[in-house]
Amino acid sequence: MSWTEDRRSEADEGRGKPPVTSPRAAARSDAISTAEQALRRLELTIVRRLDGLLHGAHQGLLPGPGSEFGDSRVYVPGEDDIRRMDWAVTARTTVPHVRDLIADRELETWALADLSPSMDFGTAGMEKRDLVVSAIGAIGFLSGRIGNRFGAYVLHDEYIHRIPARGGRPALYGLLHSLMDAPRGRTVAGAPDLAEAIEILAAARRRRGLRVIVSDFLDPEPSLDPGLELPWERPMRRLAARHQVVAIEVIDPRELELPPVGLVNLTDPESGRSRQIQLTPKVRRAYAEAAATQRATNRIALRRCGVAHLVLRTDRDWVLDIAQFVLRQRRTAHLTHRPSRSGATH
Repeated sequence: MSWTEDRRSEADEGRGKPPVTSPRAAARSDAISTAEQALRRLELTIVRRLDGLLHGAHQGLLPGPGSEFGDSRVYVPGEDDIRRMDWAVTARTTVPHVRDLIADRELETWALADLSPSMDFGTAGMEKRDLVVSAIGAIGFLSGRIGNRFGAYVLHDEYIHRIPARGGRPALYGLLHSLMDAPRGRTVAGAPDLAEAIEILAAARRRRGLRVIVSDFLDPEPSLDPGLELPWERPMRRLAARHQVVAIEVIDPRELELPPVGLVNLTDPESGRSRQIQLTPKVRRAYAEAAATQRATNRIALRRCGVAHLVLRTDRDWVLDIAQFVLRQRRTAHLTHRPSRSGATH
């Protein structure tokens, strides 16, 4: 059975946690379970308006009441509907009270997971592809509430795989294990790049919601000029015009600076080309400057696109970084005079 068929069967079952088949997969599963416990009390702040009939605490395009009873408050003549009068509280306090209504939540989240050959690299605690799976799992836990659905597009080899959006924790675990079981990327001529994957994500999923791009944002021919437009920048800008977008940049420390080890054989995972290089202090210094410029270019491009930017490193505690990012997003929403809990209207 191919990885595509295995992925579809797991996603379609959605009945429980698929069995772990390897020590590496077991370690990743344990890490995701630990992250779920750490992130259980956090929630991503959604400030963009969403499509759908069920919005709950999220902002909707069509305002309307909910279906579940919430807290009681003092009745305001001319503003409140007397049909929502809370007679029990009114009789107890002798002051007219009404009961607010809370609708079910409905948020559709789609993630784009970059599993290209450049992600099969890691010199610290994990590989970059492991961090991709962990980041998507964390976003799934943070957005996983009643009525919410989570799906993914996977950039892998010559295909862009689609895992349908489903609700519930079993479906999320099935998605994560499908990503864990994906084979390592191969060097394929004419393989789709990140820009094409973002284009497909923007064109195929028109329903407003949350979009998460998890990648190292490394282009085959990286640009070191912050003023130039990157290949994926225009598709990202179109995606952000309709959805709330979070860009998660995955970095390994060896991509930022090289160790003083002398003569090394470096291989480009995307093209397969190899080259021997003597890592002199001058070469290492030039490499570090170019890497810093390239990351700064990505940061400026993402800022131009108007998307939230989170950097995860293989040598850092990614759970702590995600938690701090979520709290920063909540403070930003509060400072911009938007509700802090997923866009509830007052």
